[in-house]
Amino acid sequence: MQIGLSGGGSGVDRVIEQAVTAEADGFKALWYAGAVGGDPLVGMAMAGKATTTIELGTAVLQTYPCHPVVQANRAVAVASAMGRETFTLGLGPSHKPAIEDVYGLSFDHPGRHTEEYCKVIAPLLRGEPADFDGEDFRVHAPALGSKTGPIPLLLAALGPRLLRVAGEQADGTILWMANAQAIESHVAPRIRAAAEAAGRPAPRIVAGLPVAVHDDVQEARSLVAKDFSVYGELPNYRRILDRGGVTGPADAAIIGDEASVTSQLEALFAAGATDYWAAILPVGEDRSASRNRTRALLKDLAAEG
Repeated sequence: MQIGLSGGGSGVDRVIEQAVTAEADGFKALWYAGAVGGDPLVGMAMAGKATTTIELGTAVLQTYPCHPVVQANRAVAVASAMGRETFTLGLGPSHKPAIEDVYGLSFDHPGRHTEEYCKVIAPLLRGEPADFDGEDFRVHAPALGSKTGPIPLLLAALGPRLLRVAGEQADGTILWMANAQAIESHVAPRIRAAAEAAGRPAPRIVAGLPVAVHDDVQEARSLVAKDFSVYGELPNYRRILDRGGVTGPADAAIIGDEASVTSQLEALFAAGATDYWAAILPVGEDRSASRNRTRALLKDLAAEG
């Protein structure tokens, strides 16, 4: 299984240490939220120089606060600093409370904004010029000089429009809170059809879900319900949870003993996921032991390929 972990750390040194350890343990990727360290790209660039094969990706950077040409330049700078082809740029429009209440920007047309954003940044990441005139963006930018080749682009796509855009313009999607049912019935058919129609390769589907190897399933689900409650309220996540036939994040999470978690992960891949992004949830009185138990299983599954 292609298994990655949530990336992060209290400082750059910890980010580097985590990446080195994850690579040594056989994990395929680390995925960094846009708020890690204030901006994860500095730590990721340094972690990339300290490792050799592990993929380092963003999950995700917000589109609205950063012009697509600037975002592309940032990505090229990180990939060049790493000196290898394992940096992946994950982008998403975020949500109305963050964009309007925090940044004071309009969130009236997130679908149009994101589609136009991808039409500008995708060619730049491929090493091509961007020539685009739309309603939100009018960009005529020369090709950027990348020493590591094309930079993969993943789009945080949960609804029909952005799944189409991800298939047409990007290299796939990076998901959060989409379970096996949602992927099989909604995500995979839409993004694959869009990629095929556009003559593009089969897209990646990176599925992100909380996970805990724990014998008391109800205890673990109660903790997910508490810690991840916001994802049951934001409209985009609420819709993908509904498509998965679950009432909230607690029911979408992957929880159980080793055999049960393995079976649930196998179902996720059978549904169409190409990668799994694990957000390990420590549960119980000994949180360190709980974390280690979950990580040990994921490590074994990653080793099996």
